[in-house]
Amino acid sequence: MFDDVEWRIISAVNKQNTIEIIVNGDAHQVNQGARITDLIKQLELAPERLAIELNLSILPRAKWAESELKPGDKLEIVHFVGGG
Repeated sequence: MFDDVEWRIISAVNKQNTIEIIVNGDAHQVNQGARITDLIKQLELAPERLAIELNLSILPRAKWAESELKPGDKLEIVHFVGGG
């Protein structure tokens, strides 16, 4: 019945209640229910110098605290550096 269908099952939540997301092309584990602000703290980044894209859409800074990360989310984080 399903002989011609390729099945790929991904368990994105493990026993430690973490999920896997992709940040700037690299896999990262975060706690299930983590928000963007939690990820910024985990990565030890200065939030005032960041721009974040979540799943190909720019995420406004005002949404960071309410945006819960989901398994497989893809983020691009740009860290601005001042110069002179």
